[in-house]
Amino acid sequence: MRRLLFLGLALPTLLAACATARMHSAAELSALGRNCGIAEGELFQDEELPRVLVLMRPAASSGERRCVARWAKRNRLHLAWVEGVVGGAPE
Repeated sequence: MRRLLFLGLALPTLLAACATARMHSAAELSALGRNCGIAEGELFQDEELPRVLVLMRPAASSGERRCVARWAKRNRLHLAWVEGVVGGAPE
């Protein structure tokens, strides 16, 4: 009986962990940006890394990062944020 209970609880968790991440639409990411106070275009997903949500905002506040991180966690994504870009344009 315990084994069946364990399998009943563990199986959905294992299946969720194996599920492939989906690409969120531009509208979903724009809504998230508005809710978190982030400009459009500073939050995106790359098709090659669908499990990663990128926040590219120089000097993002901890509240902005926390807001995006909560959403990313709920959607099983990893948050990567870029604080700034060093260097100039290539010559």
